[in-house]
Amino acid sequence: MKPTDFLPLTRRPSRYLGNEINACHKDWNEAGLRVALVFPDLYEIGMSHLGLHILYHIINEIPWALADRAYCPDVDLEKLLRSEKVPLWGLESRRPLSDFDILAITLPYELCYTNILTILDLAGIPIRAEKRNNPIWPIILGGGSCAVNPEPIADFFDAVLVGDGEEALPEIAGLVKNWRKTGGDKNEILTGLSRVDGVYVPGFYRPRYEKDGSFAALEPRRPEAGLIKRRTVSDLEKAPFPSRPLVPYTQIVHDRMGIEIARGCTHGCRFCQAGITYRPVRERSPQKVFSLLEQALAASGWEELSLLSLSTGDYGCLLPLLITLMDRYTPENVAVSLPSLRVGTLNPEIMKQIQRVRKTGFTLAPEAGSERLRRVINKGITEHDLIDTATQAYKLGWSNIKLYFMTGLPTETVADVLEIARLARKV
Repeated sequence: MKPTDFLPLTRRPSRYLGNEINACHKDWNEAGLRVALVFPDLYEIGMSHLGLHILYHIINEIPWALADRAYCPDVDLEKLLRSEKVPLWGLESRRPLSDFDILAITLPYELCYTNILTILDLAGIPIRAEKRNNPIWPIILGGGSCAVNPEPIADFFDAVLVGDGEEALPEIAGLVKNWRKTGGDKNEILTGLSRVDGVYVPGFYRPRYEKDGSFAALEPRRPEAGLIKRRTVSDLEKAPFPSRPLVPYTQIVHDRMGIEIARGCTHGCRFCQAGITYRPVRERSPQKVFSLLEQALAASGWEELSLLSLSTGDYGCLLPLLITLMDRYTPENVAVSLPSLRVGTLNPEIMKQIQRVRKTGFTLAPEAGSERLRRVINKGITEHDLIDTATQAYKLGWSNIKLYFMTGLPTETVADVLEIARLARKV
């Protein structure tokens, strides 16, 4: 069976079309390097991931490179692929994933790790890196937020990029292209990749564990295996961004145009990995944000845009940017939404600008119900701050506010958990 033959047999065939608005279809035979960007979850989740869109744009902008996408199929298609013995394919080219030179797999959260193994298995690719010494197999490259702790899945990857990918991925692509051209062995490309800043080659290190099973250290197996330093894009102003974003034919989780206005966070909440690993804080200028949105919205037709960062409320020019965007897009009925906000950064002036088109949702993140536990996790907000922010929103016409809480924090007691319900009722 061909990939298209499966479409009428699945619950949501729109997940597997590969011909979305602004999808890039390059000539397979003309490409000097073929990369499959893999998101190990369902299509509607992966299509909401801005990082994959950015890397898709970057690779396809390289004249000699081709980038396709693949997502973890739902169980209905998985059963069909196994029963018909058809390998998982890239959406655009409909070629088996095993035909690509690189499988660049996003590591967004730990609960998707089993999906990574499912994808490799469905593609007919050996799961463990040690079984892929033959250069016929794609280079399995990992990256994303969970790459800062790659050891739980290190056995399955040839290399893992720790940090920002905008500059590193083209560098990796060039190395793999030249390696394919010269016909070298697997050790040759792994050695080359190990010299790229931010790249961890698990096979070049030996993990050492304490007696209780906890991770202790990585010990080099060879001289060229040095200290891995996180790769960082220093100037977000110059970082690439897709001018023609992909637009799906089906509803996705974040069904809007997203743009990153800043990267990093200064607050240092103790539960937050990203707040530490994505330092330093880098911002795009309002002028750059506006310019990028002008191109992307014109090419996509989105009717809502979202200003993204770890702490959007701390963006230095948030109010002037909102005023500019609302003045420009209110006549076109394009709304603006903000991700979860730190309590205290949302003020009436910002709320008034957002409601000029329609009242998009507000999400506030107290994280813990009791003030004691918020101090433990270095979340320096008070109950008064939260109630004051919610009151302002209600006065301006909002009727729903979402609150983010966590359970299982260190030192948490039953009383702390009960405080979540009390605080939510009070809000």
